[in-house]
Amino acid sequence: MKILHTSDWHLGQALYGRKRHEEFRLFLEWLAQTLREESVDVLLVAGDIFDSGLPSNQAQSLYYRFLCEAAKGPCRHIVLTAGNHDSPSFLDAPQAILQALDVHVIGHALAPEKEVLLLNDANGRPALVICAVPFLRDRDLYRIGIEDGTDERDALLARGMHEHYRICAEKAESLRAEYASRFPSSPLPVVAMGHLFAAGGAVAEGDGVRDLRIGSLGQISADIFSPTFDYVALGHLHGPQKVNKEERIRYSGSPLPMGFGEVGRPKSVCLVEFDGRTPSVRTLPVPLFQKMEKISGDLPAIEARMKDLDELGEPVWLEVLYTGSGIVSDLRERLLEKAGPKLEILRVGTAHSLNAPSSEEDLGTALEDMSVFDVFRRRLDDLERQNGLDEEQRKSLLETYAEAVNELLQADKGEDACAY
Repeated sequence: MKILHTSDWHLGQALYGRKRHEEFRLFLEWLAQTLREESVDVLLVAGDIFDSGLPSNQAQSLYYRFLCEAAKGPCRHIVLTAGNHDSPSFLDAPQAILQALDVHVIGHALAPEKEVLLLNDANGRPALVICAVPFLRDRDLYRIGIEDGTDERDALLARGMHEHYRICAEKAESLRAEYASRFPSSPLPVVAMGHLFAAGGAVAEGDGVRDLRIGSLGQISADIFSPTFDYVALGHLHGPQKVNKEERIRYSGSPLPMGFGEVGRPKSVCLVEFDGRTPSVRTLPVPLFQKMEKISGDLPAIEARMKDLDELGEPVWLEVLYTGSGIVSDLRERLLEKAGPKLEILRVGTAHSLNAPSSEEDLGTALEDMSVFDVFRRRLDDLERQNGLDEEQRKSLLETYAEAVNELLQADKGEDACAY
């Protein structure tokens, strides 16, 4: 089977308040066309299908229209797993209907062996095993103890994650052995999915990736991926990359730049074909559907670059960083006056504001890019500057806050409402 691995669509995401519905629509049209042109058999989406646990009607419409369109083509199976931004309950709700289209959805984490799917080829013969593991929340991996500190929790999380993937691998291996006894000349490939931060993966400033946890920030050693897994399709990190330079363990990355920090970085999806159990991976570049640019410098340099862009005559979204020595109190207004009809300034900042101590205004501006733990750490930084805060007090406050957040996430009514 020919597999297309993608992730981190973040349907419904807004960039500094600017909705991106048209970009998402164009991407999904491109993706449906790629499935047809490449005769893809299986599409994998490794988490963060939506940017929010409560996606807008527009985001939902894009999602369901794409699934219906993809089902009309050669793609025989679509496997979607939840990410940390997704609501597992929302994704799981239409499971029975989508199953009729050969769309397999795993929102809530299940017993590991129940996440292992056996997919058939066009002749109805088993051709691929998928270990469809969604984003594993703390409550899926261990029971919180009152005495557990940050280090203990990190160890319990890692142990729980290892155990989950170990059971998946055992189940997949048993299916492979059963199939091999019937068709010894056709080895059955096994593909694992995951939405996590694998140690060895790289993030970049401004790429929109949120920390999953405090402490080790959710980084999990790549040795949890057993040799049973012939390919590992990961989501969460937005830059396409191999993990520890391993050909078989990859992040496809987000198809759209999630922030201005990704401007100029190529986006792609992974096309995977197997020769027996050996994967051959080809990256397919994703077109840029909205031009974005970062401009920095003093006022004359910024205005000159804006003039050059305006003369190109194509729509551009801008992030402007003023680095001049003088203070320009009406900077945004002056830039808006200079911007032509095709230029849209989404954010204006100064070098001074980036280096200044955090304030309520700074916190509000960057809130959409911060996790709940980022916000709390910022407040601790302010407290330390204002009143003094020693390392033991800081650690104790972080641990207490983590307990409160985890308790909230485990509450029945709020378990899917907070993606952190």
